[in-house]
Amino acid sequence: MPVNMPHANTVAVIAFNGISPFHLSVPCAIFGEDRTGACIPEFELLVCSAEKGKLQTSSGFSIETRYDLKDLSRAAIIIVPSWRDTAELPPKALLDALRRAHRRGALIVGLCLGSFVLAAAGLLDGRAATTHWFWADELARRYPLISVNPDVLYVDDGNIITSAGTAAAIDCCLHILRHRYGAKVANQVARRMVVSPHRQGGQAQYIQQPVRDISSTDHFAKVLDWIRRNLDKPHSLDSLAERALMTRRTFTRRFRQVMGVTVGEWLLGLRLGLAQQLLETTDSTIDSIAETAGFGSAASLRQHFNHTFKNSPSNYRREFRGV
Repeated sequence: MPVNMPHANTVAVIAFNGISPFHLSVPCAIFGEDRTGACIPEFELLVCSAEKGKLQTSSGFSIETRYDLKDLSRAAIIIVPSWRDTAELPPKALLDALRRAHRRGALIVGLCLGSFVLAAAGLLDGRAATTHWFWADELARRYPLISVNPDVLYVDDGNIITSAGTAAAIDCCLHILRHRYGAKVANQVARRMVVSPHRQGGQAQYIQQPVRDISSTDHFAKVLDWIRRNLDKPHSLDSLAERALMTRRTFTRRFRQVMGVTVGEWLLGLRLGLAQQLLETTDSTIDSIAETAGFGSAASLRQHFNHTFKNSPSNYRREFRGV
């Protein structure tokens, strides 16, 4: 393959003066770590500078990159991990490079304030998108053609994906892994990073307030772990509240405070994630998967799967496994 041709496992991350080391490190940790022997695809990671010379980070140290905007032509996935100032228009060369990559079919990802860069390139016009909640109103005001949703972790709009701030960048990158390489790969990477692989939950992952520290509620955390291990069992608010030694009202309120979603949304996300993994890695029947994942019936699994993924379990298995 010629060196200037894009490769499916080549990921380019844009770096620039003033970049936050954390925002840069998220895609690098997910796509750039050596995980030999872990049954995880090998990625070629290109950190591409949008500006010449050494780049100063927001933390006071500098970095140098081997690649620049010309190397974006090699990547199938291009990630803009943030931007230094929402009021500053990104360089024309960067915007032009993103437009060219989009036209040739690359997946373009804007993490946190990276959404402003994609917006400035015109790539979000007529689309749904998100960004850090603090700047969501500004994004909507400056770019009225974008349907801005400030309450979700990320928005997958086909060949454009945007995420909310900070830790949501991890959720977004894990979603890319899950979508392109399957639940098993995403789960393995999440375990190595010691983060939850199941905050994805499609577009139902609303964050309306900061998530509280679960370590301060040890018994509550044990109840959540028990639920994860027993997804095949039927769960009601009353039965879960009883196990948590709380009233139904207190349990519901505490769950929302700690997890950022309702009990039903969280359970559905876990069950769909388990169903995906079983469809990808086993030959179990749809009925058996529905029972193991706690849907009760194949009809219920198909209904929720179709609604969330716009696909049937059988088609999903065929498309993912190529059978």
